[in-house]
Amino acid sequence: MINKLTLIGVGLIGGSFALALREAGLVREIVGVGRSAENLSAALGMYVIDVSVTDPAQAVQGADLVLLAVPVGQMGESMAAIAPHLGAHTVVTDVGSTKQDVVTLARQYLGAHLSRFVPGHPIAGAEKSGVKAARGELFRERNVVLTPLAETDAAAVELVTRLWQGCGAKVSQMDPADHDAVFAAVSHLPHVLAFALVDYIARQANAEQLFGFAASGFRDFTRIAGSSPEIWRDICLANRDTMLSQLVAYESELAKIKTLIERGDGAALAELFGRARDARQKYLKNP
Repeated sequence: MINKLTLIGVGLIGGSFALALREAGLVREIVGVGRSAENLSAALGMYVIDVSVTDPAQAVQGADLVLLAVPVGQMGESMAAIAPHLGAHTVVTDVGSTKQDVVTLARQYLGAHLSRFVPGHPIAGAEKSGVKAARGELFRERNVVLTPLAETDAAAVELVTRLWQGCGAKVSQMDPADHDAVFAAVSHLPHVLAFALVDYIARQANAEQLFGFAASGFRDFTRIAGSSPEIWRDICLANRDTMLSQLVAYESELAKIKTLIERGDGAALAELFGRARDARQKYLKNP
């Protein structure tokens, strides 16, 4: 049980975290800070937060935990705003999809409070954003990766771990660089591909016809293109070098398939598609 949770950003992830902790009886008071009065009003109406505050400095006073649930491009600004007002016992964590950049910002802005900062990334979400999409069960049986630093206080890591476990999540730890390499491949790259395909179709002269005949395969593949453009812009730029490496590698894979099609090599195509199908089926059995 913590007495006060402060959310800097009351959207899908922050809102779901608050709801999950409330449902588990692990928090007494939740204060929310956000840019949209409409969104904060909705959060109050949904009982996601108890109080809405416009000033981050005021919001973090007396907080046991501060959750930074803003796009990674806003992390530095948020850290700078709260750092001088954090209590000695306050633990700060985040939900950013990239970690090396967030760690660099924490070293720059959190100063003496760095030891109470626990970088984190819940591997859960949806293409919808905003607090109205929040739900308390979002993190159940989902992975949450923490990337604590060498100087991170063990008690702070323990608190964040237990709270995520209280949300029903499976918590593990990873090095920030390893985290960014892994998720560039299995999260960041797929989002870029989905955005690219939808944009490509939308720019065709017969786009209306193409979308009119698109069925479940297109819908399933492009579902994540409904995600927040702001968030994914920030992620791509924050993880730029690794993303570029992944894009180059994927271009090579596409070039290989293009060559097989040009050659009419059905056997090689079937072998490649079969490997991919088998790998996906194995992944689905062991998510």
